[in-house]
Amino acid sequence: MDLFLSDLHLGHGNIIRLCERPFASVEEMDAALIENWNRKVKKEDVVYVLGDVVWDKRKVAYYMEQLAGRKILITGNHDVGWAKREECQRYFELVAPYLELRLDGHPITLCHYPLLEWNFSREEEKKRLGYLIHGHIHNRVSEEYLPLFLRFNALNAGADVNGFAPVSFAELMENNLQFKLAALQDQAHKERLLAEYESE
Repeated sequence: MDLFLSDLHLGHGNIIRLCERPFASVEEMDAALIENWNRKVKKEDVVYVLGDVVWDKRKVAYYMEQLAGRKILITGNHDVGWAKREECQRYFELVAPYLELRLDGHPITLCHYPLLEWNFSREEEKKRLGYLIHGHIHNRVSEEYLPLFLRFNALNAGADVNGFAPVSFAELMENNLQFKLAALQDQAHKERLLAEYESE
C-alpha cells in the first residue's frame, strides 16, 4: 500500500505551540507519531514522506530505526542538511526534492511545497487529471491559501491535517475535503469545492 505523510517535526518541541498540536510535551508528540505510524504501516508498505521529518539532525537514525515500512523522502526545508548525508540516506529508498508517479491511473506530483500548477494539474483532453501532494503549510489557514484550498486535487499530506499518521490516497482526499470545507468561509467556495470533488 502507498501511504503519505509530511511535517512530522519529530523532536521539535516548539511545533506543538505553533500548530496547536494536542500534546503536552515533545516526548508525548514523538511517541504518538511513532505509535500511529507503526500501527498503520506494514513492512512492505511504501510511505512517501513529504519533508520536514526530524528537527534534531543528530537523531535521524534514532527516529528512522523506529518507523516501519519502506520510506521515500521528498525533502523539505528542514531536511536539506541531513538528508544529503550517506548515513541518513540509507533509511530511504529514494531521497529527492520532487517526484512524479502514477496512482490508479492518475499522474501524481509530490513536492514538499504547495504549488499552484503542476503536471496535468488541469484536465486535458484524453489525459487523466493530475494531483499534487504537498506539505509545508501544516494546518495554517489564511487568505493567501485560498487558490490552493479551491483546488480539490491539491492535497496537504501534513501530519496536522491527517491525524498525525500516514494515510492512504483515499484518506488523504477525505481529510483534505473536510479541512478545506472548514477553512473556507464563503458558501459559494464550499459548493464549488464539493462539486469538483464529487465529479471526480
